[in-house]
Amino acid sequence: RSTCWWPCIINGIEFYSIKIDCRVTSRFAHNVITSRAVNRANISKEVIFDVDLPKTAFITNFTMTIDGVTYPGNIKEKEVAKKQYEKAVSKGQTAGLVKASGRKTEKFTVSVNIAAASKVTFELTYEELLKRQFGKYEMFIKVKPKQLVKNFEVQVNIFEPQGIRELEAEGTFITNELSDVIKKSFSGKKGHVSFKPTLNQQRTCANCSTTLLDGDFTIKYDVERGKPNDLQIVNGYFVHFFAPTDLQNLPKNVVFVIDISGSMSGREIEQTREALLKILDDIKGDDYFNFILFGSVVYTWKDTLVKATAENLEEARKFVRAIHTEGATNLHGGLMRGIEMLNTAYEKNIVPQRSTSIIIMLTDGQPNVGLSDPQQIQESVKKAIQEKYPLYNLGFGYGVDYNFLEKLALENKGLARRIYPDSDSAIQLQGFYDEVSNPMLSDVELNYPENSVSDLTNNNFKHFYDGSEIVVAGRIVDNDLNSLTADVKAQGADNDVTFIAQGDVKEITEALQEQEYIFGDYTERLWAYLTIQQLLEKRIAATGDEKENLTAKALELSLKYKFVTPLTSMIVTKPEDYDNQAGLADKPIEAQRNPLKPCHLHTSQQPPILRKMNDVRLDLDGDPHFIISVPQKEDALCFNINENPGAVLNLIKDPVTGITVNGQLIGARRTSNEAKIQNTYFGKLGIANKHLDLKLTVTPEKITLQNGNEKSVFNWLDSINLQQEGLTLIINKEKNLVLSLGGGASFVVVLHQVWKKHPLHQDFLGLYVMDSHKLSEQTHGLLGQFFHPIDFNIVEIHPGSDPKKPDATMIVKNNELTVTRGWQKDYRKDTKHGLDIPCWFVHNSGAGLIDGVHTDYIVSSIF
Repeated sequence: RSTCWWPCIINGIEFYSIKIDCRVTSRFAHNVITSRAVNRANISKEVIFDVDLPKTAFITNFTMTIDGVTYPGNIKEKEVAKKQYEKAVSKGQTAGLVKASGRKTEKFTVSVNIAAASKVTFELTYEELLKRQFGKYEMFIKVKPKQLVKNFEVQVNIFEPQGIRELEAEGTFITNELSDVIKKSFSGKKGHVSFKPTLNQQRTCANCSTTLLDGDFTIKYDVERGKPNDLQIVNGYFVHFFAPTDLQNLPKNVVFVIDISGSMSGREIEQTREALLKILDDIKGDDYFNFILFGSVVYTWKDTLVKATAENLEEARKFVRAIHTEGATNLHGGLMRGIEMLNTAYEKNIVPQRSTSIIIMLTDGQPNVGLSDPQQIQESVKKAIQEKYPLYNLGFGYGVDYNFLEKLALENKGLARRIYPDSDSAIQLQGFYDEVSNPMLSDVELNYPENSVSDLTNNNFKHFYDGSEIVVAGRIVDNDLNSLTADVKAQGADNDVTFIAQGDVKEITEALQEQEYIFGDYTERLWAYLTIQQLLEKRIAATGDEKENLTAKALELSLKYKFVTPLTSMIVTKPEDYDNQAGLADKPIEAQRNPLKPCHLHTSQQPPILRKMNDVRLDLDGDPHFIISVPQKEDALCFNINENPGAVLNLIKDPVTGITVNGQLIGARRTSNEAKIQNTYFGKLGIANKHLDLKLTVTPEKITLQNGNEKSVFNWLDSINLQQEGLTLIINKEKNLVLSLGGGASFVVVLHQVWKKHPLHQDFLGLYVMDSHKLSEQTHGLLGQFFHPIDFNIVEIHPGSDPKKPDATMIVKNNELTVTRGWQKDYRKDTKHGLDIPCWFVHNSGAGLIDGVHTDYIVSSIF
């Protein structure tokens, strides 16, 4: 599934031409988005693109063409590319940075700084293997230009050596007038789709300046299925597509493990009931099933799996309609009950021995009853399943620990899927079930001659589902090989089955010569794509040396084949000197040095009064607490960050003023009996201004100020007022310090001291930001992103698990989040006791509120 999205008017920058060119060779899609933009302002401006791509897609290139000169992107390790980009932006140069902004690489961020009065052509390229579902390959293009575009065009060329059997193209925004603009044709091995509306055809009415182009443009196709195997050999690599037809369905056994904790109340449990009722309509008569519900206590519908007779299905519908929420989240207990039920069903011959079993779990929260440590749950579940049944985890909304669900699923031959809280959540749930509801084969193994191939991608699969496709790729060892034979072994409904596949080098070479637009190294790139994808998947559940080795292999291939993955970024910059372009993008920028002048130290002054309006403040008490004041709402938002001691988080980064603030976590001396996880605090803060070459390091023990090669160390017992051009540092004895850097924002660091012999806690720091409006529009970071206006709405307020703290739905950034009314401490005036501030608490480390996920803000060191 392939997705393209692009903004056309952002920050005053106009996009006047957009072309999407997609070339598909044997399911492997090579897509190029070309956008032409002009910045009519007299200052440079940065545009941040959020490019929504499927989690299976990798960006492979991003170039800029300025004044007829093309500047290509260079793939680098993420941190190296980031530093090079920041250098260019700080000098007002045109620069672009492409990086995967989430662990799942579902969203790619393209940051582009466009110089004043410049025209720029951006070309973004990405590749992916189109997945077959429900008997068709699908390419999905998000069309949302937000304005009339003079030149708007979509061109798709498809080449399939097996031959194209059907081809469809449609759009959710297509009117009767626009339907004739879609041109599609296919014959033999070739297919073509085009969509090129004129300006007038894009208008919502005759004289309107608004556009009809707002929705989904979808292309679906399938290939001829004369044989179950298609084995292609090109340039020393092979790819094997396996999708047999006319097979008998395997009987299946499904255990649904459903979270009914209090957080599922309201629309989530209603949509779950709706989805389960539709799924019951689709269960086949030979299937066996059961429901397990977990809140604080684990309930089962039946003691054992039951056959899907008409009587049992009707009884199940009555049970589903009566499902209600209660208690906390005993996730481990629910899963273990499901595994035990399947084991018993096989041991007592309740289900057919030649049947396939799956566990589907749905949860919206994190385990907090029974065994609740994620690592221990993973170990327990893996030991119990023993690779016998795939586990599919569906995470409802943003309150789930999705990384935990993903690890748990991948370790047990399954996968995780996020169910987005929206009006179609029930359809999402049912859609996932439809994907796995028709197993045709189990324990599928694709074998190749050992002396002929190497570096195979995954060639063992638990199930083959109707309408899907299995893909294996590898390297050919024998350069003189003219053909390759493979055999596929699997368990069918009645007996074991074997399929034979043979690939001929001459046959595929002749086929490829028919089309000029085919890129000849597609098999090698497809192999690299699959290998990287599978290494990254294995890396999720790995630890220690194994994780390091997987990371190293994935990084090496990402760099070699120029794929933007969670381990890499792509940087492109326009050198200052057009005549001497080579290497200048990497030239270090000279820092502006401003050494400390002699200054006077005298009695401390009280810190200035902090502004209440437009301030974003951070209060660190126990786990890191972030509080965002939203003056226009006369309210506040808050969230915690759950990370391990030692982690360093980027709080503020402003490439224009050069100010960066990072904080390092420390842990409590030990975990209390009541605590589920170890408390963490900020034990070190680093505040830097690279333009002034100034660095301030603050810990509960001391304050270190470094200016170039000069260093000054102060104690919290000191009372200091240090002033000079561009810098003011005030230390209020054992209370706080105030730092002002030039004409930018000021920072207050509060010292929190605890009893020296306290058995649990230790001294830590708090940070407050004054005059945040003095930072630039490009400021980001865990805190910095909230210096820009943020809007949200609170709806559906209802009782929560704590009678004193109601829950509600918050609509923010097109997300619907479950939030809780709570209190956080403000220590600006009273550093000992603090002042309670009401706020809406966003769970799961701010997921859905912050850009990306909180782990995106982890940096390597305090500076």
